[in-house]
Amino acid sequence: MSRFQIILIAIFSFAAVLGVFFFATFQAGSGEPNVNVVMWGTLPQDDFIAWYSGTATNANVKTNVTYVAKHPDRFDQEFVEALADGRGPDIIFLPHEKILEHQNRIFKIPYTTFNERQYKDLFVEEAELYLSPEGIYALPLYIDPLVMYWNRDIFRNAGIAEVPKYWDEFPDISLELTQKDGAGNITQGAVALGEFTNIHRARELISILLMQAGTPITQVTPVGIQSVLPSGGSATSPADAALTFYTQFANPAKDIHSWNRSFPNSLTTFASGDLGIFFGLASDLFAIQDRNPNLNFDVAPLPQPRDASVRMTFGSMHGLALVRETSDLAGSYRVIQELTGREAAKWFSDVLKVPPARRDLLVERPTDAYLSLFYDSSLISRAWLSPLPKETDAIFKEMIESITGGRQRLGEAIQEAHQSLERALGN
Repeated sequence: MSRFQIILIAIFSFAAVLGVFFFATFQAGSGEPNVNVVMWGTLPQDDFIAWYSGTATNANVKTNVTYVAKHPDRFDQEFVEALADGRGPDIIFLPHEKILEHQNRIFKIPYTTFNERQYKDLFVEEAELYLSPEGIYALPLYIDPLVMYWNRDIFRNAGIAEVPKYWDEFPDISLELTQKDGAGNITQGAVALGEFTNIHRARELISILLMQAGTPITQVTPVGIQSVLPSGGSATSPADAALTFYTQFANPAKDIHSWNRSFPNSLTTFASGDLGIFFGLASDLFAIQDRNPNLNFDVAPLPQPRDASVRMTFGSMHGLALVRETSDLAGSYRVIQELTGREAAKWFSDVLKVPPARRDLLVERPTDAYLSLFYDSSLISRAWLSPLPKETDAIFKEMIESITGGRQRLGEAIQEAHQSLERALGN
């Protein structure tokens, strides 16, 4: 061979050896470009770090996720302003209650990218709120279900061995657990029902009572989302039945009167040991324990109508959504896929003690007694497409207080709430 051939062969041999070395060293993910994305949400920074630091996404040197925690009261305004200034995030935590508010700011994942059949098989039924005709608003990460907390000491002192499973048991429970002084003032409440302002999670509680009674509250129509609050197939609508039940516990003229506006917030009252039953989300467990580490309480599923053919509770659902103005759509999509994947979703559940939205994880029974019940509740969780929470709160508050204050009859209050919902939905 000539000198030129020898040199050429040596060069190719060196290149081959170098190629083998680089393949062996960088074979995992070597073809993936670097990803730098910004994510916004209302999850506290410490909670995000505790979760994200244990995920494979964090361990990937080619992926950098910068999380910015926002105050819940300021998130929406700051998000809109940031988009207008061209400095918005790539990904946001999207609660189901803000789908309608931000639907035009979200990039909908096409069904050609994530098949609708695959989506329904992978996630719980409530997750279908993220589905639209054009695509998927968000990939769900977790569901925070509404459950029933109960004071074990109060029940034991009253000689009650079992907690109620059905709503029609509550009048008797109220009679047995409510205590009053000589002037008729309530010193120990049986259950926080009937009012709005001082009832923690009142919006969620009223929502599920309406849905259990038979009204979805809103529904998708050919002309958009519309309120169906006063609808019903008989003289008494589902909303009539639900609100009649709910408000009677705040009526001082009734024997089952158990709650009024003079009480502190129901979570505070329960934590202090002066309330028999409190309805809260799974995530409220930590708030109760923080306020009173010595409180002797337990958790049970949300009660159901006795004749219900379908069990349900309210679920506060949160997912990860792509912002339309993201500068790296492919990279951002890869991040939300990874963070809602099996391992990352399970780690989120283990760290923050709320159930995942994935069916394949919910079939695995956790050993933690609380989390096991939360898992069961997430499977039957439901919700509705609503205006922003602050708008729904104002509508529900006016509806409840106009009934308990005697300003309007039941049907009038429901009709006015229906009209307010229609306006809030842009109809």
